[in-house]
Amino acid sequence: MTETVPTPSAPPSGRPAWEAPAGVTDKRAWATLAVLLVGMFMSLLDTTIVNVALPTIRDSINADEATLAWIISGYALAFGLVLIPAGRMGDRFGHKWVFIIGLTLFTVASLAAGLAQDSTTLIMARVVQGLGGGIFFPPVTAFIQLLFPPMKRGKAFAIMGAVIGVSSALGPVVGGLIIQALGETSGWRYIFFVNLPIGIIGVVAAIFVLPKLVAGAKSRMDFFGLLLLAGALVAILVPLIQGQDEGWPAWTYVSLAGGVVLLVLFALWERRVAAGGGSPLVPPHLFSHAAFTGGTILALVYFAAFTSIFFTISLLWQAGLGHTALESGLVSIPFAIGNIFAASQSDRLAQKLGRGVLVLGTVLVAVGLIALWLILLNVEAKDLTNWILLAPLFIAGVGNGFFIAPNARFIVATVDRAEAGAASGVIGTMQRIGSAIGIAVVSSVLFGIANLGGLKDEIAAKVTKAIPAAMQSGDYATPADAAKALGSQFSKQLLASHFGDAATMALFVSAIFAIVAVALVFVLPKRVSLH
Repeated sequence: MTETVPTPSAPPSGRPAWEAPAGVTDKRAWATLAVLLVGMFMSLLDTTIVNVALPTIRDSINADEATLAWIISGYALAFGLVLIPAGRMGDRFGHKWVFIIGLTLFTVASLAAGLAQDSTTLIMARVVQGLGGGIFFPPVTAFIQLLFPPMKRGKAFAIMGAVIGVSSALGPVVGGLIIQALGETSGWRYIFFVNLPIGIIGVVAAIFVLPKLVAGAKSRMDFFGLLLLAGALVAILVPLIQGQDEGWPAWTYVSLAGGVVLLVLFALWERRVAAGGGSPLVPPHLFSHAAFTGGTILALVYFAAFTSIFFTISLLWQAGLGHTALESGLVSIPFAIGNIFAASQSDRLAQKLGRGVLVLGTVLVAVGLIALWLILLNVEAKDLTNWILLAPLFIAGVGNGFFIAPNARFIVATVDRAEAGAASGVIGTMQRIGSAIGIAVVSSVLFGIANLGGLKDEIAAKVTKAIPAAMQSGDYATPADAAKALGSQFSKQLLASHFGDAATMALFVSAIFAIVAVALVFVLPKRVSLH
């Protein structure tokens, strides 16, 4: 999963625009960046590597459809919820130890995920991974802003962007290679175990290399606000993920309504904290800017659109069409290439086109997703190949590259410069919440239409009907042999058909999200200062 780079906030009045922290040389600043990016590489690699492992996880621990959605959504939700608190804790106690604690937590959770023997343990480990990732991400951007002068900060953020692109692109392929080499039964565990040596090296290096900067902010944390927001989002996500599988019982609607009520209470609480001179989790005054409100909705909707693409394609390619994890990983390469190429050009185009680069990006993503939907609508699932999907995935990847890097700066530009830091935190949180909601909605559509429970009954009925003719042919010694062979044959045919139909509708939902994003991008200013 890709990230946006927050815009550095303006310094308080009366202070110089930038001054080097005591004892931090230029060489140490770059060494610090290298250590920080080790952690970032690991967390982003882990995000995309998991998609190709979902079908093998399902078979290995007998996971249900909801578990697969929670593996992605639980991580994204936990990551997003702690971004703002982690940034505040870094300001108060120092970013060094916040980074170390987050990276340690992520590494330990990776071990737990790899050792998980059941769905519940795996989901809990993924949630803790998300917490760890959300804790150590804010210190990365904070250190860049603190350690590098303006003329070098752009280069540091560019290197960070390149690491984001490369790690996101490598994830599916690395995951496929690991599972191919170590087998589908246990190979998926090593996509988590691979984090252990990287994490240990990163923690040790961070202890010795990262400077301990003087903490400044002393504001109290809004833990009750965080609890209300977390409760609201969980109350909304649980029925979205579990509802289809359980037939939408009454509790799902009660939970959705309760989530809305908690969101209202969260908004009221944040206003109360702000009115009392406290430090709210999400400053309400930011939303007095209509363009900022629209921009945060854009962040949510856009991330809901593009993060759900490979959840759908990975399950179609492996569970539906019977391809290997490596073959599934290779499908994503055109998107990754387009993303890396466009991201490298996005800053130059943003200076030239202004908001036009974001319009171009969202339009290309929408066009790519609509093309994918039309292909799945008109081509039988069994006839799908990597080559058929190459062009639309490349187009969507180019669009994603144009949008991801500059979008946060355009949204932040809708508020006062003194509010840039708080605005960046809200945007990052909305992106992750969008990812979680997108996966929840798309998985509900995908598994609802695939109807895997009904598929088993359909296969059994076809096998029962076909056994007499199969026995008359003389090809099978016993009815049990005929049933086994016919079951495999019908399973392959019907899985492809069911997953093809389901993936078609799931990609249609992703395309709708993308089209809404195209409309929302026009709420942003036409031009902003990018330096």
